[in-house]
Amino acid sequence: MAITKVKSFGISGIDGYVVDVEVDISSGLPNYFLVGLPDASVKESKERVQSAIRNSGFKFPYSRIVVNLAPASTRKEGALYDLPIAIGVLGNTGEIFNADKISEFAFVGELGLDGEIRGVKGVLPILIAAASNGIKKVIIPTENAHEAAFIHGVTVFTAGSLRQVVDALNGVNVDAIERVEKRSFEDMKRESQHALDLKFVRGQFVAKRALEIAASGGHNILLIGPPGSGKTMLAKCFPTILPDLTFQESLEVSKIHSIAGTLDSKDGIITMRPFRTPHNTASVVALAGGGKTAKPGEISLAHNGVLFLDELPEYPRASLEMLRQPLEDNTITIARSHATVQYPAAFTMIASMNPCPCGNYGSRVQKCTCRPGMMQKYLAKLSGPLMDRIDLHIEVDSVTYDDLTAKGMGEPSSVVQARCGDARAVQLKRFAGSRVFCNAKMSEEDSKLYCQLDEQGERVLRTAFEKLNLSARAYARIIRVARTIADLEGSKDILSEHITEAVSYRNLDRKYKG
Repeated sequence: MAITKVKSFGISGIDGYVVDVEVDISSGLPNYFLVGLPDASVKESKERVQSAIRNSGFKFPYSRIVVNLAPASTRKEGALYDLPIAIGVLGNTGEIFNADKISEFAFVGELGLDGEIRGVKGVLPILIAAASNGIKKVIIPTENAHEAAFIHGVTVFTAGSLRQVVDALNGVNVDAIERVEKRSFEDMKRESQHALDLKFVRGQFVAKRALEIAASGGHNILLIGPPGSGKTMLAKCFPTILPDLTFQESLEVSKIHSIAGTLDSKDGIITMRPFRTPHNTASVVALAGGGKTAKPGEISLAHNGVLFLDELPEYPRASLEMLRQPLEDNTITIARSHATVQYPAAFTMIASMNPCPCGNYGSRVQKCTCRPGMMQKYLAKLSGPLMDRIDLHIEVDSVTYDDLTAKGMGEPSSVVQARCGDARAVQLKRFAGSRVFCNAKMSEEDSKLYCQLDEQGERVLRTAFEKLNLSARAYARIIRVARTIADLEGSKDILSEHITEAVSYRNLDRKYKG
């Protein structure tokens, strides 16, 4: 018997790569060897494949079977190799008598004991890898069909059982596997709708202005106010004013969610910016990612979207300090004994908190009941370096009765989103040809080139720097916020009033730590 080679794929980080599944069946004592750095779930494929072949009506050979997963230097994870291993065995024994047909396809899928093909994680990056490696046809589980609808350059077929795949390869029933029809990303976007709208937020004009600036420039924002003032609703409205996802951004986000197993199987792709809200008991691993297999965490699942941290001081100190590096670099590297993986983490962070333990410090409608020193102890949970990385610190006061009963609605999200989109368009043109796409991600070199201040603006910023005792990082972020304000106003130059407004959004520096 000759060696049968079957194409399949593996996952490294958020990218797929080609794996050659080689099956050799020879005479000798019945045994089954699986080599090529398989993990436990891959090793268990022996029992699944054997039962699936038998229960699908085929003979399983009682011979010496060697299965090699190449490249052997890369660790293989997951049950996605069940189907290609089974195809390799059946091709080697002659059950698939049209063996040349096997080389036309790549195969991915987990097998049930009855021969059912079950869905697997990571199909989206796998199909992207197939297209980039010149593989023209791939057979995947029916459950993963929607993930294949947006990937061009590869023809994808789905199957529900091992018997269907074999019948199609043998030409007994070529319609046993179904071809996936391509879908339009723009049509999918039009079907997606946000549940909230900024027009339903009463009052809070300063906070809404700050959200517009944050959305326009990609700036991180902290909302400080008493319980019930609307901080959470403001945060949940934030995605409604962000620019729409582009197709390339959507693929980046969808790849991460596909690997994590959080991609909606009905849609197959993410068309709206992610909004992740991990609970304040979340561990470092839950936020950053990791575990034995170095899977993506919340900050990577929020890539190209929003990470909302409600009641910021209640999060473990270690979890908050972990955020400092990805907030600066937009990536995170997860190092484990079996793998070192880099995941993207370009998210906008929105955080909310009470100004003190009772929540009423500085409120115009409630009285603070905290004892002396309690507020300082409460705020001490947040380190200076972390707060420096938050561009906008906004006070959100309680809503008055007049605000709640006022007639008419506020400005709808669609109108604000249009202004944010115009400002982003200016920035995309400004940074064309670079990896920077918004003002918040500017380098120091970019800041010197695009954020020059006039003499009056320099005086305003110098005064603020000295009075508020700002750090160099806070200084740089004020300038970037001012650049965004100028873009919203359609101004080529940063004026002194833009600097003044940007400085006014450093409330934590000015009021609570002053």
